[in-house]
Amino acid sequence: MHKVTLTFDNGPEPLVTPSVLDCLAAHNLKTTFFVLGRKVGDTACARIARRAVEEGHRIGNHTFTHTTPLGELDRASALEEFERTEQALAWVDQWVQQPERLFRPYGGSGALGPHLLHPAVVEKLQAGGHTCVLWNSVPGDWLHPDDWVDRAMEDCRSRPWSLVVLHDLPTGAMAHLDRFIRQLKDEGMELTEEYPPDCVPIVRGRIVLPIKRYVQGFRGTDK
Repeated sequence: MHKVTLTFDNGPEPLVTPSVLDCLAAHNLKTTFFVLGRKVGDTACARIARRAVEEGHRIGNHTFTHTTPLGELDRASALEEFERTEQALAWVDQWVQQPERLFRPYGGSGALGPHLLHPAVVEKLQAGGHTCVLWNSVPGDWLHPDDWVDRAMEDCRSRPWSLVVLHDLPTGAMAHLDRFIRQLKDEGMELTEEYPPDCVPIVRGRIVLPIKRYVQGFRGTDK
């Protein structure tokens, strides 16, 4: 049986995320929202993030501005992207005990490579006991809001366990989320909120997969 994990990046968005939450609730699904620090600082967006947590979803740090991959920044700027979002999400630790403190770097259209992480941020992830969640399916819903579902389905059929990156952004793409979930179920795929091990190079602060490929100028101990 194929497994599929859905995740949502770049929110919260007041005009989109609530309907995504409604759809997930209708299908009794739990997932992870990797949010932007600059958005969570807004009162309305923070309220939506809190609703997601109340409904059993996980919240993760997806950088503050989402403009430049961390590996392309200097040390101070990379740390600021991470730490400002951690500050904006401080209420998560205070309010609810998630299984893990989660982080997803900005990839730039889903690319994987050494641009993803800065060594200073890796040190922060290790020291803070964070789990770094990457991906293996980016169907491009923000680029193709009306025909991403077919691409996503092809991805999910192609491997035993897909970690799909979607975006709760006002593009119109999430109008097709219900159809996507129904197709996954119709084809007998198992939907889970857990992450495939090959997409999680750091687990609770411990490097468990080769990390050098994701870190610009990494000089630490690799797997």
